[in-house]
Amino acid sequence: MSLHPKDFQRLSRFIYEELGIKMPASKTTMLEGRLAKRLRALKLDGYGAYCDYLFSDQGRENEMVHLTNAVTTNKTDFFREPNHFTYLTQTAIPELLKIGTAERGKLKIWSAGCSSGEEPYTLAMVLSEFREQHPQLGLRPQILATDISNRVLDIARRAVYHQDRITPVPPAARRKYLLKSKDRDNPIVRIAPEQRTMVSFGRLNFMDEEFGLRELQDVIFCRNVIIYFDRETQERLVRKFCRHLLPGGYLFLGHSESLHGCDVPVTQVAPTVYRKPRS
Repeated sequence: MSLHPKDFQRLSRFIYEELGIKMPASKTTMLEGRLAKRLRALKLDGYGAYCDYLFSDQGRENEMVHLTNAVTTNKTDFFREPNHFTYLTQTAIPELLKIGTAERGKLKIWSAGCSSGEEPYTLAMVLSEFREQHPQLGLRPQILATDISNRVLDIARRAVYHQDRITPVPPAARRKYLLKSKDRDNPIVRIAPEQRTMVSFGRLNFMDEEFGLRELQDVIFCRNVIIYFDRETQERLVRKFCRHLLPGGYLFLGHSESLHGCDVPVTQVAPTVYRKPRS
């Protein structure tokens, strides 16, 4: 059973329109493999039948979340691209406090495309360290973490990880912010309660016209996400981010992403770090 080119075209067009994700013909085998589980779960006899179901009223209502989970990539790690966290604490936060953007110590950070939670919980650890080192600032971080996939959001909310996942976490941070299972034969850890309470999770599709965020953000992390979009979609998304970013706020992208040549209202201030003008 294989994915017919006609069905692939229908699916790739739909995925681009609904999720903004490029799906060239070279990814036919990948898409075929990822949807095979859905065919089995739905007891369908082929990808053509899957398309018929997906594009029906019932399918659009019930299957969209499963399609999203199947096609989105959720590669993430704790303390990924550590230079960003150094820049955040040594440059961005002091600058935000100096210009008064972080109002009365309230610091709002959005982890956009948070996957299974490693990035927002890394931010919680980093900001806890910063707050401990600078108690006079009265910093009150609020981390919003969003993703399109309900599956990874469920993992993130549980905040439980296999010990293999925490290798990048510095030993001192492990001792302070990770709780080991009481069962010595169960190799899992959980993020400490204080750091969990710093993060709120929600589902968000970058293709939505309005994101529905109630407050402007001081900092947005959207790393290794826009690489899956074409240039037009990247520009449109970054402009939407800027609408949710306070003047003087910062946007962090992934190490392989660039806004060079894009018509967007931010200025590069460090490798893959951008800032919205104050006026």
